[in-house]
Amino acid sequence: MNEQMRANTAAYEQTIRSTLALAGTLRDADWGRPTDCPGWTVKDQLAHIVGVERDLLGDPATPVELPEFDHVRNDFARYLEAAVHARRPVPGPRVAAELADALERRLAQIAGEDPDRVLMCPDGKEGPYTRFIKFRAMDCWTHEQDIRRAVGRPGNLDAPAAMCFWDLLSRALPRIVSRAAEGVPGRSAAFTISGPPDFEVAVTVGEDGRGAWSDVPASPSARISMEWETYARLTAGRSTAADVTVRADGDHELAARIVATMGITP
Repeated sequence: MNEQMRANTAAYEQTIRSTLALAGTLRDADWGRPTDCPGWTVKDQLAHIVGVERDLLGDPATPVELPEFDHVRNDFARYLEAAVHARRPVPGPRVAAELADALERRLAQIAGEDPDRVLMCPDGKEGPYTRFIKFRAMDCWTHEQDIRRAVGRPGNLDAPAAMCFWDLLSRALPRIVSRAAEGVPGRSAAFTISGPPDFEVAVTVGEDGRGAWSDVPASPSARISMEWETYARLTAGRSTAADVTVRADGDHELAARIVATMGITP
């Protein structure tokens, strides 16, 4: 296992263990609380993680007849929903116990993986297993935060997996800015994201009409400031601009177009 694989695996393990620790404190009423994922409760969030991890282990899926749900709109969503729906009759603590078991088996499985083995990653691009585990850390952390918001127990926002989230999803900012700026060369946006973790970054549209990372200009076209949790909620598609507090300076219309199109996960 190389250093990057070790770091990504540690981030993945830490966020799942944090989620399990939180699950151990939940009251009966907490398991059924709605979350920012349409149609999913707190228990459903854990069931989703269990379903993915057991699928990666090669465990047979639990047979289930899936009803029609308004929030299930394509085949991929139906695949994800099957594992969730199969566990709806199961008490929350048992779902958490299933996740704890799956985690231990996954860690043993990952230890034997070739970090350079190429496979399809969730963004539709092929990459080494090291990158795939970074996606798993990011996804599990995102769902941990869904649960924490639903039960009113914030925490672990600065987890190692939060950096996986930033590394993977901030790459969309140059494209988002260039589209919002309509490809006009020289237009720029600076982002101040306050956590921890904290980020101060900028994107400038080049002569080719494409956005690229740049030094933070003294006077960017738009300056956008928000808390780290707000950035995560917007980027993960958990909130719209109307749901969160964002400060904009400079070109307010450009800033509004950027914030309105920051959601990049399905």
